Amino acid sequence: QRIHTGEKSYSCGQCGKSFVQSGQLTLHQRTHTGEKSYICDQCGKRFGRSGGLTRHQRTHTGEKPYSCDQCGKRFGQSGDLTVHQRTHTGEKPYSCDQCGKSFSTSGSLTLHQRTHTGEKSYSCGQCGKRFTQSISLISHQRTHTGEKPYSCDQCGKGFSMSGSLTLHQRTHTGEKSYSCGQCGKSFAAPSTLTRHQRIHTGEKPYSCDQCGKSYGRSGELTVH
Repeated sequence: QRIHTGEKSYSCGQCGKSFVQSGQLTLHQRTHTGEKSYICDQCGKRFGRSGGLTRHQRTHTGEKPYSCDQCGKRFGQSGDLTVHQRTHTGEKPYSCDQCGKSFSTSGSLTLHQRTHTGEKSYSCGQCGKRFTQSISLISHQRTHTGEKPYSCDQCGKGFSMSGSLTLHQRTHTGEKSYSCGQCGKSFAAPSTLTRHQRIHTGEKPYSCDQCGKSYGRSGELTVH
């Protein structure tokens, strides 16, 4: 009945946020106390919610209970499946309020918005180069150390990023998981799909700062 009335009887004593159920309040309070009662029996990592532990344990078991009904690809988390399905539908629900460009994930929008603000919070301790993402900094630091922790189990080639390894492995399997919602053409990498979709949309996001001419690919701008 509280769903209908909107009543939220359980309030947090620290921040005043209210909840419909006492269990929801208990989970919320752990954000203040830092309590993490759920422990992984394989690696000891702790979680504040049972659901977080369940999702984490799939990284050990390899279980992927969520499958795409269009291509059959499987995922360990329902959210990952939702994002993947947008590669088929072309849905981009997150829009930049400054330029109107749309994205399939909120994280991609956040990163894009930094192109407007110029925010680069992560800096390399060796050369001072700054980055908008921590993962970009970690990958960059490997150019100094030469570290390539991700290796292909078929040919042994090493990579500095797990994503680069994933894309490389598709050269062995021939997998093309990213499909264009307009013409059905498939691609091995999401970035290749994005470039392809510009054929349909006519989008040219790369423009010359001297003459204003625009291009669909960064390489075309470089050549120009």
